[in-house]
Amino acid sequence: MRDLRILFMGTPDFAVETLKTIIKHNYKVVGVITAPDRPAGRGRKLKASAVKEYALSQNLNILQPTNLKDESFIDELKVLDANLNVVVAFRMLPKVVWNMPVYGTFNLHASLLPDYRGAAPINWAIINGEKKSGITTFFIDEKIDTGHIIMQKEVMIGKDETAGSLHDKLMVDGGELVVETIKMIQDDNVLTKAQPKDGELKTAYKLHRDNTKINWNDDLQTIHNLIRGLSPYPAAWCLLYNKGEEVSIKIYESKIEDSIHNFTIGKIIVEDTEIKVVGKNGYIIINKIQLPGKKAMDSKSLLNGYTFFKEAKMG
Repeated sequence: MRDLRILFMGTPDFAVETLKTIIKHNYKVVGVITAPDRPAGRGRKLKASAVKEYALSQNLNILQPTNLKDESFIDELKVLDANLNVVVAFRMLPKVVWNMPVYGTFNLHASLLPDYRGAAPINWAIINGEKKSGITTFFIDEKIDTGHIIMQKEVMIGKDETAGSLHDKLMVDGGELVVETIKMIQDDNVLTKAQPKDGELKTAYKLHRDNTKINWNDDLQTIHNLIRGLSPYPAAWCLLYNKGEEVSIKIYESKIEDSIHNFTIGKIIVEDTEIKVVGKNGYIIINKIQLPGKKAMDSKSLLNGYTFFKEAKMG
């Protein structure tokens, strides 16, 4: 059995669960690499990453390089003498870093590779209406998310699953899969498989203002999938036109109502405590919405203090 010295790399909450699971199984973590502290909040005070906060609570050795190719940082890595790097939700690594440990560097990715390589695999699986997603561990190579696969686990996606709820499921399963992968490496029992180099693959594009905007001319299921695939972050958005005012709003929760109608697409209809937006062959019922400068709230709460006028519409 190999004596492992693990260097962990990660930044957000998704990575914390994996680090916790590694520590819980009593593996030796010789260092943790995470992002530098960033200004956050109204006061713009420096805030540590979620991984740093947990690493501090465990008295782990923490490195926060700004340049992963910096000679002084590389020297620090050599001193740590790690023989296995574990990467979860971190930056792209230069070869000098991922090629350093004798047992390699592996990454946890929140999709069933080779599909959904890229920045937002959880979001795109739901946006595209997938019935299943999963997690993959693979050895890092020169390109992004293309290395040899070590282990995978499928996770089913519920009918009304959101990016947030799927994130939490994959986060927990990911920690367990990483520990299983470490055990295989420890026992020198790893069998990898190469990812296919051809064929049509689905991509997890970076999310931006254009691809998170609701197109009310899309079919109802496509709109619903976009809303739940972007909830709670960064949230699907659109323009609201109400009594001569145009504002940008976010929608976090919705459901579909199939119906034949003669209304103009985008028209807003309020029925009791329900906000309905006219779509193709039915309506999108908005359950949670956020107006500019306000907190996100359920439709009933919004209607207590906000009026949609007769000509109000989404666009």
